[in-house]
Amino acid sequence: MFLNIVQGKKLAFIGDSLARNQMESLLCLLSQVESPLNTNKSTEGKYQTWYFPSHDFTLMVMWTQFLVQATQRTVNGTATDVFDIHLDKINSEWTNQLPGINFAVISTGNWFIRKTYLHKDDKLLGCTLCSDAKDLGYVFAIKNALSTTLEFLLSRCKECEGMMTVLRTYTPSHFEHGSWFSGGNCNRTQLLSESEVMSLSGNAWRIRESQVEEFGKIVKRVENEEKMMNEEEEVGVVGCE
Repeated sequence: MFLNIVQGKKLAFIGDSLARNQMESLLCLLSQVESPLNTNKSTEGKYQTWYFPSHDFTLMVMWTQFLVQATQRTVNGTATDVFDIHLDKINSEWTNQLPGINFAVISTGNWFIRKTYLHKDDKLLGCTLCSDAKDLGYVFAIKNALSTTLEFLLSRCKECEGMMTVLRTYTPSHFEHGSWFSGGNCNRTQLLSESEVMSLSGNAWRIRESQVEEFGKIVKRVENEEKMMNEEEEVGVVGCE
């Protein structure tokens, strides 16, 4: 049923390894119906394209940790876990792949939870998880990176007209009773219930709220623009009469 609905279309998951996991899950399900062809497999699976010939459907994944431009810092030639993130500059490595995409599922979040330095207009605004500059927090960083991305897709990406954009909000931790590196486990056999999800608190929920807020701004803006266009059309019809 899904393959019949998306026949002749292209769907892309855009984000980090969680986006790739979602793509792989869908790929696994659809492979029970038709064996796809891997037409573009990059190193480490960061960019992959799977084609279902019988349905002319293309499934893609585009790797981007932050959606916006970021540079990893090095010390004595060795890469560190610290990044310089330009919150107002889109990462063209994935946006260059957008022409022809019908459905884009974007996501981001987990890579921001580390020491980063945040830039805008080529000026240092502050940092996250640091002590040598103003700590703006990673919720601020995620929100601004998403704002830049949505603004690009709406206003600056001429090839994106007609493309449906879906936002996958920040995912809660899949481990409990401790942190990822110390004491946590992933022994769940069932998904979180709706009440459990709604009871989430702390930074995970604040990240989600900030993402929903930014997405809501874009939706409201599109609705207002469509309303104005409709009103202008009505005025034109009345004028002709």
